[in-house]
Amino acid sequence: MQEKKIEAQKPPFLRPGKADIRYLKGVGPKKAEFLNRLGINTTEDLLYYLPRRYEDRSNFSLIKDLKVGEHQTVKGKVLTFGTHVTKRGINIFQMALADKTGVIYCVWFNQPFLKKLFTVGQEIIIYGKVEKYDKLQINHPEYEIIKDKSDSVNMGKIVPIYPLTQDVNQHYIRSLTREAIRHSLFSLKESLPTHIRARRRLVDLRFAIQNIHFPVSFENLDKAYKRLVFEEFFILQLALALKKKDVKTGPPGISHSLDGGLIDSFKKLFPFELTQSQVKAIHEIQKDMASPKPMNRLLEGDVGSGKTAVAIYAFLLTAQNGYQGAFMAPTEILARQHYISISELLMPLGINVRLLVSGLKPEKKLEIKKEIENGETDIIIGTHALIWEDVGFSKLGLVVIDEQHKFGVAQRHILRKKGLNPDVLVMTATPIPRTLALTVYGDLDISVIKELPKGRYPITTYWIEEGERAKVYQFIREEIGQGRQAYIVYPRIWATKRSPSQELLTVPKEGVLTRAEKAATHMYNKLREEVFSDLKVGLIHGRMAVKEKDDIMRRFKERKIDILVSTTVIEVGIDVPNATVMVIENAEQFGLSQLHQLRGRIGRGSYSSYCILLGTPRTEAAKKRFYTMSQTQDGFKVAEQDLELRGPGEFLGTKQHGLPELRFGNIVRDFEIMEQARAEAFNLVEQDPYLKDPRNGFIKNILGRRFAGKLDLTNVG
Repeated sequence: MQEKKIEAQKPPFLRPGKADIRYLKGVGPKKAEFLNRLGINTTEDLLYYLPRRYEDRSNFSLIKDLKVGEHQTVKGKVLTFGTHVTKRGINIFQMALADKTGVIYCVWFNQPFLKKLFTVGQEIIIYGKVEKYDKLQINHPEYEIIKDKSDSVNMGKIVPIYPLTQDVNQHYIRSLTREAIRHSLFSLKESLPTHIRARRRLVDLRFAIQNIHFPVSFENLDKAYKRLVFEEFFILQLALALKKKDVKTGPPGISHSLDGGLIDSFKKLFPFELTQSQVKAIHEIQKDMASPKPMNRLLEGDVGSGKTAVAIYAFLLTAQNGYQGAFMAPTEILARQHYISISELLMPLGINVRLLVSGLKPEKKLEIKKEIENGETDIIIGTHALIWEDVGFSKLGLVVIDEQHKFGVAQRHILRKKGLNPDVLVMTATPIPRTLALTVYGDLDISVIKELPKGRYPITTYWIEEGERAKVYQFIREEIGQGRQAYIVYPRIWATKRSPSQELLTVPKEGVLTRAEKAATHMYNKLREEVFSDLKVGLIHGRMAVKEKDDIMRRFKERKIDILVSTTVIEVGIDVPNATVMVIENAEQFGLSQLHQLRGRIGRGSYSSYCILLGTPRTEAAKKRFYTMSQTQDGFKVAEQDLELRGPGEFLGTKQHGLPELRFGNIVRDFEIMEQARAEAFNLVEQDPYLKDPRNGFIKNILGRRFAGKLDLTNVG
């Protein structure tokens, strides 16, 4: 008790590790504000603020051996220096530096104060990109005046390069980091259990922190990096292991009784044969639902792979056992489509299916809510409306969430709490690479549907530039002549201050919009009046009333519309088997997964289908997206490439999942380390489910801080 009291009375600048950064030597209140913008609030934050890359300045180059265009390090003596002002008022400071083999000139713009720092004959080290004009020159080189070479943080060694703002330079952050290491390194507590470090051959934390900032060799840098990445993955996987354990060992769920003939009866509902992947997923879900432990499963599959059919089996099973099922979709238009398709299959079996969305009239909503609460409704399909406070379920046994990454953790939790530990099935049409699945969905069991239903024709994807537009229009006309239909998709609608009804009549003046800002509304009018005046052209976008959108989609499915001009409102879930052409305008503006999702709206019938990417990609990333789309229709390959291009932070919006973004590791590059960390984390939880072993006390505290308010770890310890 006495020790705690003394610790509490210590001033901030005497508390290692957690000390406010402003108390670190060289900071103060003003500079602390700049560091706070980088997320550096404490000394510990600075220790864990890792470089983004490194430069090898350990080898000095002779001036005669310098290579133009390369970054190199030179040591020499100051011959002369001076300043002059150009006609444009730019102050130029120039210095001549010499070694025994030659002379190189260093130039700085608008930094006249530098003349106070240098003296003739002074020995200095410079680093920068060598250029050749009428003489060798380095513009704005980093420099260090040699006083004590062994104490340098900027030259003569492997030098860290940090991500910074304009108010903080590299020299300053390196000096601060060195000071933080001197001040706090030996106060850091080891977080990884000794037996795990020994088994995985990991260096200790102090070695890792020292060498991640100031490595004496690239070998030591690799060791430090592996240790810190492993620790980050280990903590994340430990949280997932505990969460999964909590679901499996927590309060019991519902044990559904299985009717041996149910799956055969279910298969007869469909006019097509279920794929092997669908049957396997059904068996996995059936096993989960028969268990007294709550199901917590992710069902992932490519666009059009038949995930909804699998979900219908789960609904049929829960309804047969006298429970209710809730199906939450991200949009009203998708919820309504699910309602129509599921009703057609299950209503004839005496299963009551209802739709609850915000677009319903108040009296209708009230009627449906009463039916749900009284247990008169078996399957309830809806949007966020399902989690309204005044929606109560009589006997909720199954929760299915479609396109689950569009919902936050809290929303899913609310729906689950409306029942007594119901089974949960979350679905996504965005194939998730295994690297990301183990990181984000490590607490879920995963079912994968890989193959498409039989009878589907492949979709051929073409990359067409703007100059070929007329040929694209002709191709659309030919397909429609054969009885098919087409989508033309635009990135966004024309934004004005007018009302939506006025907007539909507004045609921007020629030249106002760039190619990247073409409006679906504007182009709808142009296509209808000029290009396809003899055909039936429709328009759908997100600002339309739900009833209007439903009417347009119904007319399109009934072939009363030949060409549907749309924004990305049709990205998910709309099923029109007769549509065989999709033209994506300004396709370079779309992400890879979004392009693949859009493409999935066609190829759903027994006809050859074509996706045309119309645009001019100017960046390498955009060209890679186009190339990937044209080379493969495999959603899992597309997802892997998309993860490479965008990184995990953007791929699924991991903040939605309640998990912190990774600071150090890269789940693609460091997947092997992540698998090792996962194995150790799950093994630890199996041996010590509640982290009561004193050896795991510190890691338990880290979990509590890292996942505060994000993961429910209340049962731990």
